[in-house]
Amino acid sequence: MVFRKALLTAVAVVALAATAAQGEDKVQEPAFAASQAAKDPFVWLEEVEGAKALDWGRKHNEATFARLKNDPRFEPIRAEAEKVLTAKDRIAYGSLEGGKVDNFWQDQTNVRGVWRRTSLDSYKSQDTQWDIVLDIDKLAKDEGKNWVYKGHNCVGADATRCLVYLSDGGKDAVTVREFDVKTKSFVKDGFQLPESKQTIDWADENTLMVATNFGPDSMTDSGYARQVRLWKRGTDLAKAPLLLEVGKQDVWARPYAVRRPEGTTLLVQRGPDFFTEEWHLVGADAKTTKLALPLGLELRGVMNGDLILSLRDDWSVAGKALKKGDLVALPLAQAAAGKVTSVDVIYSPGETAAIQGVALAQDAIYIDLLDNVTGKLLATRKGTGGWQQTAIDLPANGSLNIISTDAFSTDVLVSYTNFLQPDTLYLMEKGGKPQGIKALPARFDAAPFTTEQRFATSKDGTKVPYFIVRPKNQKADGNNPTLLYGYGGFEISMTPSYMSVLGKAWLEQGGTYVVANIRGGGEFGPRWHQAALKGNRQRAYDDFQAVAEDLIKTKVTKPAKLGIQGGSNGGLLTGVTMTQRPDLFGAVIVAVPLLDMMRYHTLLAGASWMGEYGNPEIPAEREWLAKFSPYQNIKKDVKYPEALVYTSTKDDRVHPGHARKFVAKLESLGHPVMYYENMEGGHSAAANLKQRAEVTALQVVYLTQKLVDGK
Repeated sequence: MVFRKALLTAVAVVALAATAAQGEDKVQEPAFAASQAAKDPFVWLEEVEGAKALDWGRKHNEATFARLKNDPRFEPIRAEAEKVLTAKDRIAYGSLEGGKVDNFWQDQTNVRGVWRRTSLDSYKSQDTQWDIVLDIDKLAKDEGKNWVYKGHNCVGADATRCLVYLSDGGKDAVTVREFDVKTKSFVKDGFQLPESKQTIDWADENTLMVATNFGPDSMTDSGYARQVRLWKRGTDLAKAPLLLEVGKQDVWARPYAVRRPEGTTLLVQRGPDFFTEEWHLVGADAKTTKLALPLGLELRGVMNGDLILSLRDDWSVAGKALKKGDLVALPLAQAAAGKVTSVDVIYSPGETAAIQGVALAQDAIYIDLLDNVTGKLLATRKGTGGWQQTAIDLPANGSLNIISTDAFSTDVLVSYTNFLQPDTLYLMEKGGKPQGIKALPARFDAAPFTTEQRFATSKDGTKVPYFIVRPKNQKADGNNPTLLYGYGGFEISMTPSYMSVLGKAWLEQGGTYVVANIRGGGEFGPRWHQAALKGNRQRAYDDFQAVAEDLIKTKVTKPAKLGIQGGSNGGLLTGVTMTQRPDLFGAVIVAVPLLDMMRYHTLLAGASWMGEYGNPEIPAEREWLAKFSPYQNIKKDVKYPEALVYTSTKDDRVHPGHARKFVAKLESLGHPVMYYENMEGGHSAAANLKQRAEVTALQVVYLTQKLVDGK
């Protein structure tokens, strides 16, 4: 259970400007943001579905398509990418549920995808026999809807009664409907919730904990639910008992149910900001008790009466000095009683290490650990002498990811990969030795290439790691087309992953690929993230620029041959870098980005990220935001590389107005820029694998034109 990181890939949010249409009181913009809007000539592009804005987007699409899709390389790249992305020999990653294995699958035939289920024995075999539970293509056709599947949540020992989340066109906002796996049909008169950003969990088979849009004044300034209610089957949701209500300036209120063999624990969360959590225990009488815990933590689960927590801040408690980054266990009963008197350290990472993932099985806690940005897996079990760790024997020098555990099982699924080695899926049956059960076939010839980890020195002297994937015989002559990728935010780590599509589309065409592990990410735990928060944000950009400079200094490449790419927070990164150091790059990809940091807090979920960036309404914080905000820092008399900026109309997480306004301002000052807006697709800017293949081809053709052709 990782609320914050899950939010970066599947957050359900709504725009403040659209709240009135959803039953909310219209929110008045803060004073400074309103003053910015009043003098912004392109503020009309913030009207997401405005006819004028959409027409502007379509005209830009036509110009971009004319240049990129008419390139003879586009169609072969697109076709190859689609072939790889929809191949039937991909690994069908599954989740362990109710003694079965669930999987969501998309391919050439199942464009929208199918939710399917099989037995563990069948899943282990080479010829897995899947039972299709729900066909999203058929559902969309039958109902005349542009449905995109956003997951499910099941209850019961056999996981056959489920909530299904459906999005219109890829938005994060979802419609929720109860589904019966046994009959493979939606439950007549079952639980249903209309489209909204919402978080829901089962209290039991006839009761839900619901955080949704309950009407006027029920949403936070960030566009998330303020209330969690306990909704019993057959009753009026509007009259459901209130479990928790948070302030409008908090980020959200959320439910969390932990179901284990030893019992069910119901919790609700107040999120003061994106990186703090306040937890309350829900009693049998539906009364809540605030837990005596610090705010700077991440709840990982509950096991045998213990809360399992990752610390984001140091904490002195029960006579122990706990460090940020530690994984600890403490009695839930003590936290509920108001005083923690005992706490165990499950694992404390060293200076070069960080805990990435934590997954609870029936008998053990599994820790996905990074050490110098390469993966390790530990199993921890509580014995008479405390928590004991066992290292799991898996390949080194790559990424390890815990795919699935189940609280009612001792089975574990984990994957391994690196830039040049295809994914392998391992099963630890009954917690035993990992056995490879599925492997992705090679998508390109990796033999001519090698991967290195190097370090660049940032402006303040900090050593910043980065990975470089290059030909073994590469000449240090500065003439190698190179793509540098970065993110640097929200404690998210950039780890090695197999280059399924880019291996053939970029590496085999002579390209070099680089991933920067800059501050703001989680590669070295909370300290690495916190080093670039708010007023220290420039450090992330300095780190990224230092990696670029190191690539040029070591003659891997030169500015005319160096491109950068990033999306979401990474789009902000590339937007900042483009405006601060345009001299370093020949190509810039700015994807689904934040760019107007003077108004970001009023656009969609922006207010929830003020813990990361700062609040423009506070003069001192506005000062540092103004220094790097890309939209405000575009200048007429500076030569910028011709960027490719893209977004999605249906992105209800990062407002498409950021990208639109950035492009419009560049054009108004006479700077060349390319723009693409997918009219559906959500925050990924692609609603299905075929759209993802097209976006990939657009980017690769753009990079090839700029860095290889020199256009």
